[in-house]
Amino acid sequence: MKPKKPMDPAARERVLAELHRETAARMKGYRERALKLFPHVCASCGREFKGPRLKELTVHHKDHNHDNNPPDGSNWELLCLYCHDHEHEKNVLAGFGGGAGSDPPGATTLFNPFGKLDGLLEPPDA
Repeated sequence: MKPKKPMDPAARERVLAELHRETAARMKGYRERALKLFPHVCASCGREFKGPRLKELTVHHKDHNHDNNPPDGSNWELLCLYCHDHEHEKNVLAGFGGGAGSDPPGATTLFNPFGKLDGLLEPPDA
């Protein structure tokens, strides 16, 4: 493989400027703000995250509205990947997003082999 030619100074300056803009935009994002506001600990399991493992810490929106990002972070909590998945799975199971509903299931149309068992076990009239 041939070594690449070094960038000319103008191209290098453009690439660096773009990287600085992207970094600044990312720093304004809610994840970066949450990481500045809160300790790097999962709010659910209590595990601490440092260095390269910090990427495993996610921002969870308490009201599940990703557009609700108050500057004080009151709608956020930091959760590890596993606890974040569990938090959303709880909502699916509670009826948010097509999971099981809170209404009791209707009567089944399937045959019940034990349906008349009580009648067979009653003592005969004496």
